[in-house]
Amino acid sequence: MSDADEIAELHTRWVFGWERNPGDDPFDFPGTFGDLYDFAGQNVRLYDDFDPRRRVATTAAEYGANFTPAFDAMTSAHHLVESGPDVLTGTGLAASTLVFLARITTPQAVTDIRTTSSLVWRRTEVGWRIVREHNSTDVLEAGTLDGRVGSRGA
Repeated sequence: MSDADEIAELHTRWVFGWERNPGDDPFDFPGTFGDLYDFAGQNVRLYDDFDPRRRVATTAAEYGANFTPAFDAMTSAHHLVESGPDVLTGTGLAASTLVFLARITTPQAVTDIRTTSSLVWRRTEVGWRIVREHNSTDVLEAGTLDGRVGSRGA
């Protein structure tokens, strides 16, 4: 498998790591993403504007801690890749971008989103790991994803 194909597969797997279903165990960021993020690396910067506090994490553990409460509070989160991943590889570093759609359901609301996800990967002794992340999210009109992602209210 080429580096580009491997990164594309990893980025796609990353999207679906965020899935939640009713009755799931508590969100386990290290258990789900331990082989995708560089938990031991230096110069890690991870940002997602879906975080209401708009924090930039400097470690994978910090990033996971930022999102664990929100994902534990969700009833469900269902995703669909809309486009990509588009991958650029180099010696020791790679970048990938994709756009995904998601329906996020909490006891209070159902929210449909479109997110552009850009990841930078560093080749480590144990494989490719995420060292940079930037996600930009648009909240869509209610019901936009009906029939495409999850089911309304589920």
